Amino acid sequence: MRLKSLLFSLLFLVGTHGFGQQQKPNVLLIISDDQGYHDLGSFGNKDILTPHLDQLAAEGVRLTNFYVTSSACTPSRSGLLTGRYPQRNGTFELFRNNMVNYGHQYTDYEYSVSPERILGTDLREIFISEVLKEGGYTNGYIGKWDLGQLKRYLPMQQGYDKYYGFANTGIDYFTHERYGSPSMIDGNRLSIADKGTYATDLFEREALEFINGSEGKPFFLTLAFNAPHSASNLDPEIKGTVQATEEYLKMYPKSNTKRGEKQRAYKAAITQMDQSIGTILERIKEMGLEENTLVIFLSDNGGMSLADNSPLRGGKAQFFEGGIRVPCLVKWPSKLEAGQTNDAFLTSLELFPMMVAAAGLELPEAIIYDGFDMLPVLQGKTDAERTEMFWEFRGDQAARVGDWKWVQSAKGNGLFDLKQDIGEQNDLSLEKPEILEELTRKFSEWKEEMENAAPRGPFKDF
Repeated sequence: MRLKSLLFSLLFLVGTHGFGQQQKPNVLLIISDDQGYHDLGSFGNKDILTPHLDQLAAEGVRLTNFYVTSSACTPSRSGLLTGRYPQRNGTFELFRNNMVNYGHQYTDYEYSVSPERILGTDLREIFISEVLKEGGYTNGYIGKWDLGQLKRYLPMQQGYDKYYGFANTGIDYFTHERYGSPSMIDGNRLSIADKGTYATDLFEREALEFINGSEGKPFFLTLAFNAPHSASNLDPEIKGTVQATEEYLKMYPKSNTKRGEKQRAYKAAITQMDQSIGTILERIKEMGLEENTLVIFLSDNGGMSLADNSPLRGGKAQFFEGGIRVPCLVKWPSKLEAGQTNDAFLTSLELFPMMVAAAGLELPEAIIYDGFDMLPVLQGKTDAERTEMFWEFRGDQAARVGDWKWVQSAKGNGLFDLKQDIGEQNDLSLEKPEILEELTRKFSEWKEEMENAAPRGPFKDF
């Protein structure tokens, strides 16, 4: 905590970012869970109803060349909320109990001492919420946290004033249990008060309550839906499926196949999430806050087996484009022209610096950040600073340098020219050995930099 206090002192020695007396914008960061690249109307899908997100795209900027820091939930979220590669911030693996894969039901005691329960992001990391709180913001976190369940790791100890959600990787949408273990948290305590109510409805309720109570002070709300992630339930009829309410299931025709019914529920869960997002955005408009509210929407990683990641190859837990290139929308009426599409090479590492700059603040000087403020890129004022990006997870490796992409993984290897081959179908490793050598060399240099970075828990040995 002393280090954090020192960093905040450095932060405010440099003052504001030239905003003068201009009112700080509200910031709404919306995260969907395992949503496919093509699973939005504004990204070309004709089968899934997403009218409110499509309206958000029409009123803002649609980012088509946008990446996250991992193809799996936990490390992707750690990169997003710290502005640093997962390999630099220490949370580069999942906090997950694998015995559930084999049908094991944890007792209360077993769960209390299990890795999923006790691991968390290194407390020396500074979250975007902590920087904005020092800058005068009221902060709320609603939904999936996934960065540690013990009290010391929860959002209210990381600069958030309100927290309602779950802190592990997934729950049953109705019982809010993770494979039988109660998981919904209100503030800093487990709660079963809302058991039986669909999670998306609860997150909408809590988000509206937070926004309604924030008048007179700028707010930062992180709204992290669990939709359309599969339900975490050992019941074989539920496990691996996405849950939705009957009202939204009725919007899609029934199927005579089991997979068809699973896809029906997946689509319904997205549409119900879309409706909640629409309700929240309408409330912001009713309060007269729309013009000066920065809204960001993205998926945490590529879609799972029920998703449509086309025209990309692969999906969640892979480093082909379908696992790491995600839909992203940004709206800020007072700063961004509506109806734009931006295909610049951008990533979730750019969101932390952009939000800090939007608030009129500076990044803490003592911390290495791996992104930049991308607002001028979205405004068409500058080109993107990013020319390369690197990924590593469970032995799989990937690098993008310019339009070239290299993948080495259990699911396949190759060198691809994304400008000509966004679907990564034509491996050019043999035809372009010099480019392959350049990308693998740059990956090795990045890996060495990450290994030499100040060590962070919980996985590194120091």
